Amino acid sequence: MKIPEQGYLLRIYVGESSQWQGKPLYEAIVLRAREMHLAGATVLRGPMGFGANSRVHTAKILRLSEDLPIVIDIVDSREKIDAFLPDVDEMVMEGLITVESVRVFKYRSSKTP
Repeated sequence: MKIPEQGYLLRIYVGESSQWQGKPLYEAIVLRAREMHLAGATVLRGPMGFGANSRVHTAKILRLSEDLPIVIDIVDSREKIDAFLPDVDEMVMEGLITVESVRVFKYRSSKTP
């Protein structure tokens, strides 16, 4: 798969406990991105963060949180990201969604010559 040198980064910030149709929201988003043949997705779990309500979520032992921050990064062409945004908008009830321009330097699989 080839991504143009000028790509777009879709970044979605949600809580670990967020759900979509009975499964973790981050999982539902990644699986939907795969169904739509986006180039790839990465889910990152944050040890600490806060959002719009300013409540701190942390992994510290004395303040165990069951709702740690989750960031989902997806990079692809503008057209594919734009086509995916309505799905993300429907799925994310609480969180932050950003899109930014990125320069793609390399994107290859081990099967690429």
